[in-house]
Amino acid sequence: MIIVMQAHTTDDSIQAVVQFINQKGLKEHISHGTERTIIGAMGDERVFDTAEIEQLPQVERAINIVHEWRMVSKEAALQNTEITVRGVTFGGNTPIKHIGSLKTDDAILLDPFYLPSNPYLFSGCKTEKEISNQISLHHQNNQPVIIKIHDSKHIQATFNMQADMIYIGGDLVENRYVLHELGSLNIPVIVCKHATHTVKDWLLAAEQIVLRGNQHVILGDAGTLNPTSEMLRLDVDATVAAKQLSHLPVLADIRLLAHRFMPQETLIQLATIAGVDMIAK
Repeated sequence: MIIVMQAHTTDDSIQAVVQFINQKGLKEHISHGTERTIIGAMGDERVFDTAEIEQLPQVERAINIVHEWRMVSKEAALQNTEITVRGVTFGGNTPIKHIGSLKTDDAILLDPFYLPSNPYLFSGCKTEKEISNQISLHHQNNQPVIIKIHDSKHIQATFNMQADMIYIGGDLVENRYVLHELGSLNIPVIVCKHATHTVKDWLLAAEQIVLRGNQHVILGDAGTLNPTSEMLRLDVDATVAAKQLSHLPVLADIRLLAHRFMPQETLIQLATIAGVDMIAK
């Protein structure tokens, strides 16, 4: 259940709702907005109904959430989430941000820990100091830097290198221990679904992070299985669904999706129509 408090609610009224929730055996999750506070009741909501909650002081309304994900649901926020990093705002009603490797991009995406599946190919891995120096140069250009990680041990490395955001994909999205660790941190996290993941899988992974206290989460899509080709395709359906079901910003990662019959320009148009907030190219 989500409880929306009235504008400029007092701390006493918030604590009254929290106490009521706790007395029923549920836990609270408080989200402070610019004007309103939203309180999530975590547990078996059948112990009370919305009418009970709405009788409490300064409660505007109580909403039963039918999805398994709650804090990332559209109903849990009064407006779409905005995440600001180094003066660059992602999400909300801001223009689409372009992510890449150029000085003209709004943010930089690095993948320094990538290892190719072919053991004979050069990995190109740099030392932590080299990556840190590269990040420092981008910071001088006022560009936030996103680091893609492939293992839980890379989390600490991203902090050592002064990265601004963490990008996870593939199997890490299914690793609840990693999700819980990221939820305990105060750093924006891009949760990029696997090609086989459903929208439900995607949103539940984001929920795992948000429930641990880190509300700076972005949903990412890097393609889904294509029934007519071995190439992955932009998951437009999932992206549109995510924008309708969640208040979180959405990233379309099209770096590996372009091919002869689907050029980058067309992918950008599709992502824009789908309503994404960020495009990695």
